[in-house]
This record gives sequence, C-alpha cells and structure tokens, in this order.
Amino acid sequence: MANIVLLGPPGAGKGTQTEKIVRHYNLMPIVPGNLMREHISQNTSIGQKISNYINEGMLAPHEVVMGLVEEQVKAKKHGFKFLFDGFPRAIAQATSLDELLPKHGHQLDGVIFLEVPDEIVKERIRYRAKLLGRIDDQSEEKVATRLKIYHDETLPVIAYYEKQNKLYRVKGVGPIEDVFQQILRVIQPLYRK
Repeated sequence: MANIVLLGPPGAGKGTQTEKIVRHYNLMPIVPGNLMREHISQNTSIGQKISNYINEGMLAPHEVVMGLVEEQVKAKKHGFKFLFDGFPRAIAQATSLDELLPKHGHQLDGVIFLEVPDEIVKERIRYRAKLLGRIDDQSEEKVATRLKIYHDETLPVIAYYEKQNKLYRVKGVGPIEDVFQQILRVIQPLYRK
C-alpha cells in the first residue's frame, strides 16, 4: 500500500481522479480544500478565518491547513494509507508533511503531478463555476490570483518532490478514463512497495 499526493493546478481534475483512485485502491482521501469548505459552510471560527483568505483568492494559513491535515492523519492512523488531494500547496506544507507522516507511522511514497496548461485550466474553472457554483471560481480576477499563487507557491513543491525522486508527471488533458489509466500505471509499482 502507498501514501500518495496528487497535485496539479486548480481545475486539473484532482477531485475527479481522487474519487477514482480512492475507490480503486481503498485509500483514505485527505482533501484540505473540502475540509476547509466544510468549516466555511458550518460557519466555524476556523471557517470564518479561511473564508477571509479565500475571498481574497489567497491560500489559507499554513497552521490552519496543517492542523486539519494532522487531525485526519491522527484519526485514521492505523491500517490506512492516504491520498492527499491538492496538498501540499507550498514548500512549508511539504516539509511539514515530511515531518508529520513519520510521526504517525507513515511515509510518503509518491507524488503525482497532473500537468494541464493554463488556458485549459481557465476553461475548466469557468465551466466548474457555472456547473457547481464554486465560490472560489466565480470571478476572472480570483482565478488569475489562484493561478499566480499556484505558479509562485505550488510549482516549487513540484521541484521539491522531484529532487526527492518522488515525482511522477501525468498529462491531465484528455478523457477522464485515459488520465486515470496513466495514474494507475504510476501507482501500481508504488502500491507493491
């Protein structure tokens, strides 16, 4: 079994692929974005704090995200392997995850990076905003800010994992099932470790 990170730009299809991977391998999904949206919808104090950042198109504070992630890892620590969807998004989160997992008896086995060009990302986000009404996808300005943050904050995480020889690049464009088959070819050897 393997602990895996799935990264890519906003709108790359991480959520769609996470659902398929989790079903196929019986992994425990840890999706900080969903955890944060839950807190926002329940109007918790954490949710209010996160909402202020999201409304500006910024990433939620490191300590908030790491707290949510650690809570999930601790709750499911025995007998589970994890799929981290869209996390870590910054170098500080990546180094914190490297410390967190061993503390709870786990290691990170691989990082799958869904490569999707910016123009396709923008099209997908516009479509998702109309279809799902996602608040963080509503305006062109917010989308541009999210892409800038992705380029500035998340792309260095890709290089970080590449240096650790844990990064696997997958073309995130094309039919969902084709992308999934590429992902399976990456995961299968990791799963046997």
